[in-house]
Amino acid sequence: MLKSRTFLYAAVTLAAALTLTSCAGGSPAADSASPTASQSTVAFNSADVTFAQMMIPHHEQAVQMSDDLLAKDGLDQSVIDLATEIKAAQEPEITQLKDWLTAWGEDENSMSGMGGMGGGSDGMMSDDDMMALQDAAGAEASILFLEQMTAHHEGAVAMAQLEIDDGENADAQAMAANIVKTQTAEIAVMTELLTVL
Repeated sequence: MLKSRTFLYAAVTLAAALTLTSCAGGSPAADSASPTASQSTVAFNSADVTFAQMMIPHHEQAVQMSDDLLAKDGLDQSVIDLATEIKAAQEPEITQLKDWLTAWGEDENSMSGMGGMGGGSDGMMSDDDMMALQDAAGAEASILFLEQMTAHHEGAVAMAQLEIDDGENADAQAMAANIVKTQTAEIAVMTELLTVL
């Protein structure tokens, strides 16, 4: 009886030890897997990286275009409101894109010099385009800004659509979907404004 009781205790102790070992051994794995809820923010692929690397200079140029326009006098209030809105939307997105690249261990500058990729299908303005906007005044500046920003937005929408189609990171895809939605709406506003200015 004593023997069987000793055996039982030994078996229970062994089972407990194995359970604890598997828990302890599984704990780091559980930690790396337990972010499966936040795995959507951690998981990323090359499309996500390309989206962030290309969208940063794209957004930065849109902010620069808005700043150049807002520094001028004699502008239509609707155009001022639009440029202000574009700036307010894109500045925090630039910060978020940079944060993602840092978290992913990627260099934000590795896509630099690729503006104009795809024969200008990304909507980036050339140095001459930027200079023309800086030199324009009044109604001419408003019209030029709307024309340039329409092309710029069309490029951003196309880039965002690629992220929606090919990306893996849920947060980056959500930003891309928002870019498609807001910038498509802004293109409609700009098209309308160009008919009345």
